[in-house]
Amino acid sequence: MVFYFTATGNSLYVAKQLDQNPVSIPQAIHAENLHFQDEAIGIVCPVFGHEAPPMVKEFMRKADFQTDFFYMILTYGNRQGGAAELAETLCHECGIRPSYINTVLMVDNFLPAFDMNQQTKLDKKVEEQLAAVTADIRRRRQYIQPASETDRAAHEEFLSRSTTPPEERWKNIYDVSDRCIGCGICTKVCPAGCWTVQHGRPVYREAGCQGCMACIHACPQKAIGMTIPEINPDARYRNEHISLNEIIQANIQNP
Repeated sequence: MVFYFTATGNSLYVAKQLDQNPVSIPQAIHAENLHFQDEAIGIVCPVFGHEAPPMVKEFMRKADFQTDFFYMILTYGNRQGGAAELAETLCHECGIRPSYINTVLMVDNFLPAFDMNQQTKLDKKVEEQLAAVTADIRRRRQYIQPASETDRAAHEEFLSRSTTPPEERWKNIYDVSDRCIGCGICTKVCPAGCWTVQHGRPVYREAGCQGCMACIHACPQKAIGMTIPEINPDARYRNEHISLNEIIQANIQNP
């Protein structure tokens, strides 16, 4: 059993290598019964600021996992900042004993810092990493990726720069241009249901926003941008192995 959170398809692609029918966390979190039992249970998700997305943390705190082998695979694009160590701490806070936590380096979709056209040209050896991770899971390897002092310093640096409270972080961060055609795709790919279409125009509310940027990357008109500078406002990303419909089915809140 594998649960996943995805915005642009990276974590979904990884999850599909581990289970033919992985379960979307934005869908599963609303279930009345969050008791899960299996021989192995995994969570695959990106890291935002070196940690699991807020919704993943909430899901892990609410759910009851009965398994002999609990694991997490964390996707990231630049610095992982001791993500596995931070995830191990999260597991312990949730009463979970993790057997395996590892990271996979993939395209970084954080638009204020990276040009998607450049990111997609980099060879990050994704398939080699996936082969190693899937082999580890199959043989039930006991392993938590260690954090170096450099990793911990990177996370401390990030925290020192992140002075805005989480509830304020995504206020007024998105901008919709006149290129918008009111197609509503942003409402379908948002895992927290932060977008609605009113009078033919998308309306954003920041409450619950995960900061995943699925809305920006999926907009077919590139009509959604950020109110802070982007490296390349004309470049967007979706994992080449994942369709837009798969992102929608993973995240849509009002089917």
